[in-house]
Amino acid sequence: MIAGGGTGGHLFPAIAVAEEFDAKCPNAKITFVGTARGLEARIIPHTRWDLILMKVPSIKGMGFFTKVKTVLYMPIAFIRAFFILMKVRPSIVISVGGYSAGPITLVAALIGKKTVAMEQNAVAGLTNRILGRFVKKVFVTFPESARYFPKKKVIVSGNPVRRKIKELLRSKPTKHHGFNLLLFGGSQGARTINEKMLDALNYLTDVRDDIHIVHQVGRAEDIERFSAAYRAKGFSAEAYHFIEDMGKAYLTADLVICRAGSTSLAELTVAARPAILIPYPYAADNHQEANARSLADEGAAIMIRNSELTGELLAEQIKKLIEEPLSLASMAEAMRRRAKPEAGRQIVEECLIV
Repeated sequence: MIAGGGTGGHLFPAIAVAEEFDAKCPNAKITFVGTARGLEARIIPHTRWDLILMKVPSIKGMGFFTKVKTVLYMPIAFIRAFFILMKVRPSIVISVGGYSAGPITLVAALIGKKTVAMEQNAVAGLTNRILGRFVKKVFVTFPESARYFPKKKVIVSGNPVRRKIKELLRSKPTKHHGFNLLLFGGSQGARTINEKMLDALNYLTDVRDDIHIVHQVGRAEDIERFSAAYRAKGFSAEAYHFIEDMGKAYLTADLVICRAGSTSLAELTVAARPAILIPYPYAADNHQEANARSLADEGAAIMIRNSELTGELLAEQIKKLIEEPLSLASMAEAMRRRAKPEAGRQIVEECLIV
């Protein structure tokens, strides 16, 4: 049983682990437990895995009365979790974070089920910080997050990457003319990155003929506006609402500009792509900045805070890296050193011996 989700940052590593279980134990039955409002409700029904939905309201970031209402509801969530566990009778429960992971994993631990947790960010989430006291093992992506858990339970496994992307990234980078720039801000785009990139074009005119831009803008209605802006400035560019084949996009990129979600960073390390990271400033506990700082401190990326981002600064960093290929190669190598392409396999093997 894999409990949790909500965002792609929780769900996609969970899917990567499920894929590894399928490969290692073909006869295993995998059940996801999540919420109707989470991304899992849209994605898991299209897979071979089962999905059980339960209502688990959040506490963090809510007003006082909403928090009181949530606390009063929690006993119901724990009872529901108990009956789900009795019905499915899982051999092991894996928490991937998110509020739906809490009741299932905690109840499973209390009734003697084998339990583990996965923490994707450099700053551990509230749910996993609590669960870390009860589960048998905690798999962390960033060494920095180990401090939130009992030392003897922690395994620095890295963040699992989906099999399809891993297999594509085993290919050699695609040969192409010029300098390829890939921009994305998550599945919904990132308004600040989008708008500052358009502003940056005014400062990139001297290298315009050397650049090709692939830009995931996040909203279908923005595609024409961005395409027109690139054409008006004379830049070679492709604007997409959503890039389905991220593996191919990484293969052709010389430099990536994106947020600092853990799943994106795991893919960047496996792809060994240098990056300019602009952390989302409203992420819980500012964990994206901590994620970005971890890679920037090792020379794998350049971090620019959202509040400091301007078109001129972005253009300056892009031009600097175009003009310094050795720096770009050094960043790529630092990314490669942080990569843990076998994270999913390691997590599965550890789960089998808990």
